[in-house]
Amino acid sequence: MLPFVAHYVVYPFHERLLGRATFPYSRDLEESQWGSPDELRKLQRCKLRDLLTHARAKIPFYRRRLDEAGVDPATCDPFEALSSLPLLDKTEIRAGVDDMVWQDAPGGLFAYDTGGSTGEPLTFYFDRRRQGYDQAARIRTHRWFGVEVGDRELYLWGSPIETSRTDALKHLRDRLSNQLLLNAFDMSVRQMDRYLDKLESFRPVCIFGYPSSISLLAEHAQSQGRRLNLPNLRAVFVTGEVCYPHHRDIIDSVFSVPVADGYGSREVGFIAHQCPQGSFHLTAENVIVEIVDSDQPVPHGETGEIVVTHLDAYAMPFIRYRTGDVGRLKAGRCSCGRGLPLVDVIQGRTTEFLYLPDGKIMHALSIIYPLRRLRGVRRFRVTQHEDYAVTVDVVCDDGAEKITREAVAKSVRPVLGSEVDLRVQMVDRLDTVESGKHRYVVSHAKPATPAAFQEACAGV
Repeated sequence: MLPFVAHYVVYPFHERLLGRATFPYSRDLEESQWGSPDELRKLQRCKLRDLLTHARAKIPFYRRRLDEAGVDPATCDPFEALSSLPLLDKTEIRAGVDDMVWQDAPGGLFAYDTGGSTGEPLTFYFDRRRQGYDQAARIRTHRWFGVEVGDRELYLWGSPIETSRTDALKHLRDRLSNQLLLNAFDMSVRQMDRYLDKLESFRPVCIFGYPSSISLLAEHAQSQGRRLNLPNLRAVFVTGEVCYPHHRDIIDSVFSVPVADGYGSREVGFIAHQCPQGSFHLTAENVIVEIVDSDQPVPHGETGEIVVTHLDAYAMPFIRYRTGDVGRLKAGRCSCGRGLPLVDVIQGRTTEFLYLPDGKIMHALSIIYPLRRLRGVRRFRVTQHEDYAVTVDVVCDDGAEKITREAVAKSVRPVLGSEVDLRVQMVDRLDTVESGKHRYVVSHAKPATPAAFQEACAGV
């Protein structure tokens, strides 16, 4: 489909059909990004007051929390009110989710789930306002690199919804939206050859996906001596996990366009994104970010845990939510001219691959998705051993019906296939790594050799 049709017809119609004000929000964000830090702080103050007032009036959980803190957001300084509230973590959300939701949110409630970087499953809810603002923030950062709504975008991504659609529905979606999805959960040698062919025939303006998966595809192209013909490509957008220097180097060398990293989470949305100058800008119109150590704010420039308040999450507010990630706020203003605050040293979201004996390479999220959807699972860790066998350690949620080993095995067996030995262990706790975070997928296996892969293919 022609880009201007997707830009001016398909996407606006889609957003209006869903009842989302994405494009008006996008126009507001285009203007506000050039405001001074003081102007953005003033905007945050107004939106924070509105959010806290709404939360106290409509959300029982926050009414109790604000009353216990002795603050009325309608009369006191909203930043002081915010700082008086305790931090919010996943345990509290799981225990009190029914009291944290605005049941009468315009347009209804939309359930999401995540395992996050810590491997702790969590279910939460969005409304149309939250969805629209998150999408508008994404549109803005694409424009930083000359990518407009409706331009051809190739996704190297994976989710249970996307990967389960029929080929016919995928084809229709691709034609209407100028988007093409390639499954990051299947990165075998044979499949990556197909992906490179599709990449060249699709001729995207941008590529979006996990840095580990895109760098793996780039390494494959390089190992094959393949010089890709992508005349329209302007940027590669990466997110979902840490983009390490070696990821960036191989992506840059193969695709020869800027690599832009985005930081966020499903719970608290679009937090920060790199501009063409390489700075990470906070999406200050939608989120307030604090850096804390031992639950106390730290001075500008010091490192600590990232705590986020989403200013447009009205259906289920996330107020002072602990992300478990580590970073620091930076002083000053970027040379790009935007007044959006700067953040740095983002850590966490470490993801590994799983390797199958037939040569298939699977993104860790392929096994995280089915695990985090299981009710009764509080935490989990997946360990792959050198012989490709997999052990899944599960901590049960005391507040839910006990999950069985058989149920866990049934959920992940389709991911691993029948040839991989699988062991499920119910444990009382999971040890943390040095950073304090739970590594939820750890693989000690190595990719199957090309010879082994060819033998496996010959036997099909």
